[in-house]
Amino acid sequence: MTTRVPVARTGSIEEGIASWYGDPYHGRRAANGEIFDMDKHTAAHPSLPFETWVRVKRNDTKKETEVRITDRGPFVKGRIIDLSRAAARDIDLVRDGVTKVRVTVIDPPRSYTRNRRFTIQVSSLRDKPRAEQLEKSLRAQYAKTEVRYRKPNPAGGHAESWRVLVGRESSIDDARKLLTRVLEKFPNAFIVPFDAE
Repeated sequence: MTTRVPVARTGSIEEGIASWYGDPYHGRRAANGEIFDMDKHTAAHPSLPFETWVRVKRNDTKKETEVRITDRGPFVKGRIIDLSRAAARDIDLVRDGVTKVRVTVIDPPRSYTRNRRFTIQVSSLRDKPRAEQLEKSLRAQYAKTEVRYRKPNPAGGHAESWRVLVGRESSIDDARKLLTRVLEKFPNAFIVPFDAE
């Protein structure tokens, strides 16, 4: 399935209903391939690109939190974001379950981007020869291309796979520029931290 995601422009705003999720998803792989940890500040959004940071502010109490988009959801009509339990605690959402919020795209915190490199995941395949063939075809255009093995997750959410990665960028801005080029042929590509397992 092909899913084209919008550009996440800093300052863009969306308003709607927020909810939160934890068990039984804790320990499983999120849509971007990372292991979901409900005690970290992450969130699921229907369409914002992975690695987008947003500020989520309650309309009633004005309490807010900042999260990184790592997953897809929520899959309930009318809801626009699903927060991890840690983020939900920041805005007193755990007990309420749902609340009206304003979601604003923000620049990533320096504490997150400092000394971190980023790459583009072009594809994740269950067949190693196919992954190696794709890597070979990409090397003509992108020198820094590799296939990285990902073992299956016992908790669920991901089978054994071979990820095809392009680039090794020292800033999120450079990664976004590279992603723009890659998306022309691979509309499902997305940014991931280079050190992500």
